[in-house]
Amino acid sequence: MGKRLSKIYTRTGDAGETGLADGRRVPKDHPRIEAMGEVDSLNSQLGLLLAELDEQQGRWPGLGELSEILAPCQHRLFDLGGELAMPAYQALEAREIARLEAAIDRWNAELGPLQDFILPGGSRLIAQAHVCRSQARNAERRCQQLNTVEALRPELLAYLNRLSDLLFVAARLLARRQDRTEILWRAASPPA
Repeated sequence: MGKRLSKIYTRTGDAGETGLADGRRVPKDHPRIEAMGEVDSLNSQLGLLLAELDEQQGRWPGLGELSEILAPCQHRLFDLGGELAMPAYQALEAREIARLEAAIDRWNAELGPLQDFILPGGSRLIAQAHVCRSQARNAERRCQQLNTVEALRPELLAYLNRLSDLLFVAARLLARRQDRTEILWRAASPPA
């Protein structure tokens, strides 16, 4: 995979452009850079969720399973970012989408059907899982915007979509394993 950074600052981006790993220079607000930034933000938020899970594992049984499923996602998001930075590079495989789907199905079987809309909250872990879910949706939207300009492999778009689904189910599973009641949405009362 491309060059390794030996120097952090280069001063080449001061005029509003940045370099892609394939050597092209693009504006910093180019859809590809926007997509890369959202994937990076998601990876950072996911790192925070994993750190919180690690800190809480001793208090709540069953959190290790969530870490085992979610930790590889950080690496796959980095692969996805690599594909965005180097359009000819392909790293993310369809089997990763299947891995997420299998986890979703397994966790959903434990949870049962959703009865109502739920709100983020209940614990820091649950709220952080929802932050990750919403960030995954942002990354997916940015990648879809890029896809209208420069075609992306379908695996990238599907992975982000499934990851957001997985994070939603993970938030619900966290509520269950932390013995927290999910916060159900209450519609506003009709005007009098």
